[in-house]
Amino acid sequence: MEAQKLKSFSDLEEAWLQDENLELINGEIIRRPMSRFEHGNAQSDIITGLAPYRRTKGPGGWWIATEVSVKYSDTNCPVHDLAGWRKERIPTMPHGVIELAPDWVCEITSPGHEKKDLLTNLLLLQKYRVPFYWIISPEEHSLIAYQLVNGKYSLIESVDHCGETVRIEPFSDVEFDLSYIFDA
Repeated sequence: MEAQKLKSFSDLEEAWLQDENLELINGEIIRRPMSRFEHGNAQSDIITGLAPYRRTKGPGGWWIATEVSVKYSDTNCPVHDLAGWRKERIPTMPHGVIELAPDWVCEITSPGHEKKDLLTNLLLLQKYRVPFYWIISPEEHSLIAYQLVNGKYSLIESVDHCGETVRIEPFSDVEFDLSYIFDA
């Protein structure tokens, strides 16, 4: 039985010529699921809530982007629903595929692809030491947030109902109204 050859970033770049809706996870090129309205709605509501952190001048702040490719290694280049970098680490706006691990990632689950966000990405981001990881499920009206502690993710927030406002690291200065995000 022949071992399967891992795909590399150059294989992904070649595949992007035909279909940009691809990502590379653990040496496998994967087609991303088609976005649904609930997904886009949650994504835009979160980005709106984070507006105070996205200032463009002065000290502090964040670069926060949607649908951004991050090259962690030659065999790992996922596309994150939302990702953020502290401007103290990247003082000028990044361009193209980013090769520096984010300080925060938020994934929004898609039906039939939950394992990718709940397990595969969690282990990947933990391996590459992303300090904060949020998972949002529009269908379940839930938000799970992790913080990296001693190289392992530790649960810092888990909310599975609407009508609640929360403050979650690394954005604890902003209050998120989950009923607004989940349109409930």
